[in-house]
Amino acid sequence: MTTTPAPRRMVDVSGEEGWYLLGGASQGRMMYEQRDAIAVRPASHVLEYGRLIVRTPVPQAALSGRVSVTYHCDYLHPNTGTGWAVTAVGLAELVTNPDEAAHYRRALPGWAHGPHDALLRIHPQTVTGFRFAHAPGASGTARGTSRPATS
Repeated sequence: MTTTPAPRRMVDVSGEEGWYLLGGASQGRMMYEQRDAIAVRPASHVLEYGRLIVRTPVPQAALSGRVSVTYHCDYLHPNTGTGWAVTAVGLAELVTNPDEAAHYRRALPGWAHGPHDALLRIHPQTVTGFRFAHAPGASGTARGTSRPATS
């Protein structure tokens, strides 16, 4: 017996729920402009005091001063396709205080060390997100059974 995949839909989440979802994750992707192109780097993060602290393998010189960055984090269940995605956009500044930087280097795993190991404090101006869910009435079960359908 074969079944068709359950219809899916995207549901907007509030900024507060998006912030909550970010708090439950620890890794994502940081995007910034580099040489007239968008660079995407893996990153680890933690939320503290309404700010997003990110550790990412980016040349610190590329982010000197306060620059606008985008941080994206998501989770998709491999079998059901359900999950969520959250994007935070805001100004970022390098964490330069040595004690604070040492704390975040202990707390957040990194991918590189030296000049390509940046710690950023992002002040999100917008947080947007979606939940990926099954459409209403799409239970993923075959008609007349109580267990999920299989092929």
